[in-house]
Amino acid sequence: MALLRTALLDRDVLLLDEPFGALDALTRRHLQGWLLGVRESLAATIVLVTHDVDEALLLADRAIVLTKRPARVALDLPINLERPRTMEIETTAEFARLKRQLLEALGVAG
Repeated sequence: MALLRTALLDRDVLLLDEPFGALDALTRRHLQGWLLGVRESLAATIVLVTHDVDEALLLADRAIVLTKRPARVALDLPINLERPRTMEIETTAEFARLKRQLLEALGVAG
């Protein structure tokens, strides 16, 4: 509900801090699809904080990986996947390539 209220505020910038973190996998997936559709009609910049690499790639145009404290930018990765995006983008070779880059920057590839 908080996500819906945030989207309806008609602000220039929306900050979404782990908006799907507490949800089960199916509900998270459904709401990610909803946000994909809604974001095309929003005239706002959306800042999404997430620890989910797939979610970042699906929803973002740019991913920034920070180091541990003190936080510094470890990777600033443009996500040039076509828009409008659908969930099917996750099965493409380009999605897999970008995912590998993010995982390497996080130190969890392998």
